[in-house]
This record gives sequence, C-alpha cells and structure tokens, in this order.
Amino acid sequence: MTPIVLDGESLSVDLVAEAAFDNRPVILSGRASERVAKCREMVEELVAAGQVVYGVTTGFGKFSDVLISSQDAAKLQVNLIRSHACAVGNPMSEPAVRALMLLRANALSKGNSGIRPVTLQLLIDCINRRVHPVVPEQGSLGASGDLAPLSHLVLVLMGEGEAYYQGKRLPGAKALAQAGLKPITLQAKEGLALINGTQIMTSIGTLTFVKALRLAKIADAIASMTLETLRGIPDAFAEEVQLARPYPEQIGVARNLRTLLKGSGLTTRQGQIRVQDAYSLRCLPQVHGATRQVLGYALDKLSVEINAATDNPLLFTKEGLVISGGNFHGQPIAFAMDFMKIGMCELANISERRTERLVNPALSGGLPAFLSHNPGIASGLMITQYVSASLVSENKVLAHPASVDSIPSSANQEDHVSMGTTAARHAAQVIDNAAKVLAIELICAAEAADFAGADGLAPATRVLYNSLRSIVQPVVDDRSTSSDIEKTANALLSGKWLKAVEAVTGPLY
Repeated sequence: MTPIVLDGESLSVDLVAEAAFDNRPVILSGRASERVAKCREMVEELVAAGQVVYGVTTGFGKFSDVLISSQDAAKLQVNLIRSHACAVGNPMSEPAVRALMLLRANALSKGNSGIRPVTLQLLIDCINRRVHPVVPEQGSLGASGDLAPLSHLVLVLMGEGEAYYQGKRLPGAKALAQAGLKPITLQAKEGLALINGTQIMTSIGTLTFVKALRLAKIADAIASMTLETLRGIPDAFAEEVQLARPYPEQIGVARNLRTLLKGSGLTTRQGQIRVQDAYSLRCLPQVHGATRQVLGYALDKLSVEINAATDNPLLFTKEGLVISGGNFHGQPIAFAMDFMKIGMCELANISERRTERLVNPALSGGLPAFLSHNPGIASGLMITQYVSASLVSENKVLAHPASVDSIPSSANQEDHVSMGTTAARHAAQVIDNAAKVLAIELICAAEAADFAGADGLAPATRVLYNSLRSIVQPVVDDRSTSSDIEKTANALLSGKWLKAVEAVTGPLY
C-alpha cells in the first residue's frame, strides 16, 4: 500500500479515512523533515540563551509568569504530560486514534512546533506498527488544545500509559517493546507541542464527516426505494424545478434521485394515483440537499484544520520569531460539528417520517398494516417505527449546540473555550443514530417492496434491495429485529452498499 506523505499542507479528509479505516502507512516528506529539524535547532538556541518563551522556560496557563530554568526544561514537559493525563470515559475507537496520531504528526510536520525529529518519527512509527494509545474521549474544553485526551497519547510515547497492540490492551512500554520501538524522553517544548492542538475534535470530526457523507448519499437510494413502494411521483425531481431554485446541492440530489429511479416499474405520474406526494417524498431534493450544504461547510473547515499548526507558541524560523497566539482554540471546528449534527438530524427526521408512511395503513396506499404478513396476530414492523422515533428524539437532544457553552479555566487565564470536542463527540452519536434510522427505513422499504413487487424496482434500488436481503431476510413471522437493524446500520456506515449502487448508477453526487 502506497504510504501517505505528510508535509503539513496536502492532507485530505479522504486520506485521513484511508489511514484510519484501511491502515494505510505514513511517511514524512523530505522538505518537512528539514523544517522540523531547523525549528528544533531554534528551540535549543532559545533554551541555551535563557530567553523567556511560554511553555519552554515558563509554566503553563496561569503559571505562565513562573520562570523555569534551562536545567528543568525537560522535567517541565514530563510533568506537563503526567499532570494533564486525566481524561475520562470510554476509549476512543482505534480508527479515531489512528486519525488522531496522523493529524498530530501532520501538524508537527509543518515545522512550527519545535519538536525533535526523533519524537515525530516515533509517533509515525506507532501509526505504521499499529500501536494505538488508549485515549479516553472525555475531558477536553476544546481550547488550549485537547489537552487531557492528547496527554494520554503522549504517555505511550514516553513508555507510560496504555495502548492496544495486536488486539490486546497493554502497558505503554510493553506495547512499544512488542512493536520493536523504544520510548523517548521529552525535551524542551515537546510535551506542549504534542498536546496543544485540536486533533481530538478534528479526528473524531473527520471520520464522522466521512460516515455522514456516505449516509447522505445512500439516503437518496433508500428514499428512492421508499418512494417506489409507495407508488410515488418522481415528477417533483425534474431538472426544471430545481433550476428554478438553483442551489447546487438541491440540483445534485434531484439528479441522484432521477438516476436511482430510472427504469422503475413502480413509480407513478402526476394524477395517475394522486396529484402530489407528501413532503417527506416530494421535498427530498430540498431537504437532503440542505443537509449536503451543511456537509459542504463541515468539509471546508475540516480541510483547513487537518493541515493547520494549532499549538502554542508557534516558531517561525525564517523570521526568527516565537509568537504566543490562539490557534489551539477549537471554535471553527466546534461550529462545524454543531452544524453537521443539526444537518444529519434532519436527514434522520425525514427518514423516520417516510418509515411512518410505510407502516401506517392510512398513509401507505394499500400496503398491509405495519407490513405484517398476518395483521393482528403478527405485529410485523410496527415497533421498528417506535425505535426510529426514539432515535430521532434523542438526536434532537444531542443537537443542542455545544459551541455556545464556555466555562473558564486555569484561574480565568483561559476564560473562553469552544467545547469543540463535545460537539464532535455528539456529532458522532447523531450519525450513528441516523444510520440506525435509515437502516429501519430500508428494512421497511424492502418489506414493502416484497408486497408491491420487488421485480418492479429500478435497477439501482434493486441492487440495494439485494444487498439488504443478503443479511436481512423478510419478516414473514414476528422475530426480534435488533440485530437486523444493527447489521444494516453498520453496512450503511461502511459505504460498501453505496459502492454497489454506484456500480450501477455511476458516482452519485
């Protein structure tokens, strides 16, 4: 597998996903290596000269006025990591930790942080040899960097903490040793350089975005199948209608729907059965398109952040400057994550309404009540709609914006924070819930197709139907469908069914 070349400038969301999900290896570019080495020389000169530099020859936060001798510069960094490693909660997933390590390495490769080349190389070696630190997901304020969770990453580089290696949770030193690696002893500036950044929120946010985009695309296909089984009217997706309100995303979704429904024997025309469909069908381009606008905003911000230097202070070797700034503040990502979870909430909301139309005999146009094969004796898929309603209701709570909150810290020196990591974590939960909501709609749509005549499905939606039927059999007799929903949601998040559909349609918007 061709390695990803880190240069601090050209990392993309897709490359982050490949490193995280597919274990693609990583190397440092030659130019980045030179920048890192030169910046490190500058740090050592500053320490030798005894210059006052935040976090190098001073304490941290409110202790920034406490001067530290050059003899204690290394001890200062070790104490920083140990004291800050107090995050709590469940460990981040291994893909998220891989993304985290990749983003941290890429930021350091810009040559503004003053880290030693050997320390950066150990971080890269951990990525390539799959030493994944145990990083608790809670405890970041999203400003001053993701300090507490990132410190757990650095503990492992020091030979402390814990890490997963070859499926086992091990002490950090043992994980490194089994991978053939040796821990480092942090030197001046290095601890601060490793934890003062937005990589927790950005790693979670980037992988969440990738999943969200997959869901947004496959949602068009699921909704198309629902429309077919309800004998819906595709006329509303005509290009003329979209050009009259020319949002590019609305136009793109409508084009997806026309492509997905091409060749369907189940759809109807205006006036054939009814003049127009309910909003959850007729307004698909407008609602799904609006979610795509939100995802576009999130992508724009993530693309900047994954190639940004976000620690403090930053060193500029050409100018000979050391500047204390605020690039660690996560406000841009906090807003993006809050916006993304709101957009994905609506994708789930409208999906649940389509599920209701499939199971409600007053709305389904002749389908059996709750898609039951023996109505009355068998409840069919009645309660799946309850689960969907529960999930979309939970999403509404999670959609409360974390970015509007701030609690001062460090004796009010750090008096405004972003809560961006909370926003990213909640966005990840919203996307997982949305996947289950869409899974329920797909299961119901496939059941409806069995009643309406699955042979009449369009070629593209027939591929999706067959994909589902490979893991979920028709609910002829009542049974627990929990595992069916979970398996379907995981398949939707993986993107494999999207690829199968796109093999028929070509790339969807």
